[in-house]
Amino acid sequence: MLAPGLRPGGLYLGLDRDAHALAVARERLQDLGDVVRLRHGRFGDLEAALAAAGFPRLDGLLLDIGVSSMQFDTPGRGFAFDRPGPLDMRMDPEEATDTAADLVNDLPERDLADLIFRLGEERLSRRIARAIVEARRRAPIRTTDRLADVVARAVPRSADTRRLHPATRTFQALRIAVNDELGELERALEAVPRVLAPGGRAAVISFHSLEDRLVKHAFREGAKAGRLAVVTKKPVVAGEDEVRANRRARSAKLRVAERPGEGRAWGSSAT
Repeated sequence: MLAPGLRPGGLYLGLDRDAHALAVARERLQDLGDVVRLRHGRFGDLEAALAAAGFPRLDGLLLDIGVSSMQFDTPGRGFAFDRPGPLDMRMDPEEATDTAADLVNDLPERDLADLIFRLGEERLSRRIARAIVEARRRAPIRTTDRLADVVARAVPRSADTRRLHPATRTFQALRIAVNDELGELERALEAVPRVLAPGGRAAVISFHSLEDRLVKHAFREGAKAGRLAVVTKKPVVAGEDEVRANRRARSAKLRVAERPGEGRAWGSSAT
């Protein structure tokens, strides 16, 4: 018997840059055999991954953007500010790229402020960057709890009216920068019209405004050019029951677009 949501006769491709996530998926889906194929890679390399896996076109594509709950809940990955861990934040720990600690300790103050403002939409970015630079002069900032403390001390209690932790936007900015998340999303969205079969649909789940704006713009531009048809005029969001069951769903937004064409066979998908 196929897992819920999988259709008989279909082939499914799972793509993730986190080898640990793939290992978990492989164990859970092992009884499905060759119906599901898993590949290690990035969204931005979607076309190459599909070609390597033998998928010429897709009838359905799901992009679940950003960091996963499993990554958030593993202190050793360094994504969360509510528990101590190394300041890493790489979705693929094997990649020879800068970690969040590298950015925090090496970037000039102005560049750090610009990064926090642009990718975290943090209006107190200059104040936070100044505090980080002053703290790292005393000792390098290597752990999540120390960075969270530095940021929290820099933000006045009255500054955040949305009841977010003061470090939320700073951590978001660093994570996006470390993993080039917006660049990966842009490259994947640019490939969507080419990888879909006629009548195929692409669904994208995003979790903050920077991502959602990219998806909305890409789908609208695709529609103007006749390459896509927008299915969801407004993003689909989680209902109250879903948010109660999973509070992280409260920020999720789902948008769907379709490649024009007759006939739709929902046989294969990449996630």
